[in-house]
Amino acid sequence: MQGTITDESSRIVQEPVSKASQVSNGARAIQEALLQSVGEQKYRIWFKNSTKLTLAGEYLKIGVPNLFIASWIENHFLNEINQAVQAATGTKLKITFTVDPELHSLSPTLDTRCSVPAGRLPKADSSSTEKIENRKSKIENGDKRFATCDKQLKLTLDTFIVGPSNELAYNAAKAVVKEKHCPFNPLFIHGGYGLGKTHLLQGICNELAKTRPETNWLYMSAEDFTNQFVLALKLKKLEVFRRRMRQTDLLAIDDIHFLASKPSTQEEFLHTFNTINLAGKQVVLVSDAHPKMIGQLSEKLISRFVSGMVVKIEPPDFQTRCRICRQFLKNLSARSADGTAEIQEVPESVIRYIAENLRTNVRELEGALLKLIAYSALQNEKITLSMAQAVLADHLQWCDPIVRISDIESAVAAYFGQTVANIHSAKKDRTLALARHFCMYLTRKHTKMSSSEIGRFMGNKNHATVLLACKKVEELIKQNADIHWQGSTGNKVAKARTVLTQLEENISS
Repeated sequence: MQGTITDESSRIVQEPVSKASQVSNGARAIQEALLQSVGEQKYRIWFKNSTKLTLAGEYLKIGVPNLFIASWIENHFLNEINQAVQAATGTKLKITFTVDPELHSLSPTLDTRCSVPAGRLPKADSSSTEKIENRKSKIENGDKRFATCDKQLKLTLDTFIVGPSNELAYNAAKAVVKEKHCPFNPLFIHGGYGLGKTHLLQGICNELAKTRPETNWLYMSAEDFTNQFVLALKLKKLEVFRRRMRQTDLLAIDDIHFLASKPSTQEEFLHTFNTINLAGKQVVLVSDAHPKMIGQLSEKLISRFVSGMVVKIEPPDFQTRCRICRQFLKNLSARSADGTAEIQEVPESVIRYIAENLRTNVRELEGALLKLIAYSALQNEKITLSMAQAVLADHLQWCDPIVRISDIESAVAAYFGQTVANIHSAKKDRTLALARHFCMYLTRKHTKMSSSEIGRFMGNKNHATVLLACKKVEELIKQNADIHWQGSTGNKVAKARTVLTQLEENISS
């Protein structure tokens, strides 16, 4: 990248009006020069609604909705951007890319996050201190913009594609919207990445804003909750933070598994949850894993999470994947600007080809379609099945392995009555060691990961440990020996080959 990718939402200082006007004129001149350089169609697809140009001293900052757009623009249009800058300003500027959340709703691409890791918050300078003081003042004076999300979120329930894999989660989300006192409290939605969990969460908030505008709701990620909690502690404004979090009718938290290994934040969230729940208000949580599968999560929180409705979203079936592709293309066409350059039609055969080969992740489906459309626009070629097969060969190879290590771990952990966190730990009791050995064996058998990679993934074990575990399992299977372990209902015994067969069936189901 030309420069550091930053989070544009952290920009907190506005330039004086006269200087801002000059900067704006310079950015417009660069945009016009860029339009002439790359052509109307490419400019509309990659720049018009997907970027925001800002001049700052010797820098041209290009705001983008996510890292994919930044990477593509840098790899394909960097020379054109430099030429446009030279033509518009007469000087050479350094180019940096920044992730700007405001562009997420305008971009047809997928939502990705770029944020400062917890514990690495930058020290506030004088301007940021002034902004924080203004923010504190508004919070203390009851400014509702800081009590709820004051703008519509990107995703709605109307655009959520329902199928057998997510129907229960969708109906539960609709119940939260429909019922003022929903029996599902909390509603805990979990599943693999890219399956629509965030879509449902944002959809609930948007639907509430539309049907019950008086509802005081708050949507945020667990990382935001953590960062704001830490900031409140530093500023000695903990009571202000608590009022904001707890005086809501609905608290919607994304990626709740981020609280793992953060005991202080977990304790704060526990009290927040209890306050909202006792007031008869609603909590909706989203996670990549079942509450009991989140390592380093307190038992108190786990018990609260499973006391409501825990529902899993599975990967979509073939027909649902096809419908997702059609909906994505429909959304792209609807967003095409002024109708001057429409998105090229994608044949049904191409949609079916993509849906057949990408089976587990909605984002991968949309990414494949976007790559095809971008390639077609850049090369001025018609989209055909043969072209799709050639362009997406590498995409399919990396995006959709037959079996994922997370699938293996979940299946083995459930079978032996353990948790994924325990499998990653250094504990060595009989049942846990057996589960860990089968995890390593099945990962070695069904993935392309090396022994060293498997070891690092499973708690920083060395490759020799993985090789020894695989050898032990192979011996058990070869002899079809009896395997003994301690289950939730007592001692269990089964033949090694039977155990292996059942585990592989669970992984593929």
